[in-house]
Amino acid sequence: MDSHSLAFLFFALLLVTVECNSEGDALNAWKINLADPNNVLQSWDPTLVYPCTWFHITCNNMNSVIRVDLGNANLSGNLVPQLGNLTNLQYLEAFGNNLSGSIPREIGYLNHLISLDLYNNQLSGVIPQTFGNLKSLIFMRLNSNKLKGTIPDKVIKLVQFGNLRIMNVSDNLLAGSVHRHGFATTTIIQDAKKLRSC
Repeated sequence: MDSHSLAFLFFALLLVTVECNSEGDALNAWKINLADPNNVLQSWDPTLVYPCTWFHITCNNMNSVIRVDLGNANLSGNLVPQLGNLTNLQYLEAFGNNLSGSIPREIGYLNHLISLDLYNNQLSGVIPQTFGNLKSLIFMRLNSNKLKGTIPDKVIKLVQFGNLRIMNVSDNLLAGSVHRHGFATTTIIQDAKKLRSC
């Protein structure tokens, strides 16, 4: 094999490795933004091609991340925009931690997301408008944070016309009104002191 063929083969392998590790890179970007006093994330090794062997990560048969389970893990820090690169993610479970800062709008591009559980944290800012893109979402629990503003109309439409069955936004700093028409099969739990029902 000549040197040009070897160089091409090396470059092709490098490209495949970089592409295959994009989910690991996304999760590692989150890891380096987190304080982890109990070493829950110690198995998260960014040098591995796939993160499927990491604790608290579940992959499908194509070695793509479909579940992140970090509930009650005593983590603090921020969610990162790179989480939007987990394109096959179905479950993001990060409840009961001390996560702070805003919720990245990029999470709203996770088209396969079924369950988003970020409750019992210290998250602030608004509920991203992009959450209205989450057509597969069934459970969205954002309660017991410091979120403010209103529930985006596109998210309310997920309740009215989409798959969203449980939306808990109670114990936040939200305001505005929610029209209850069409919510017969859906549970919406909200902060009664701040939200008006019409």
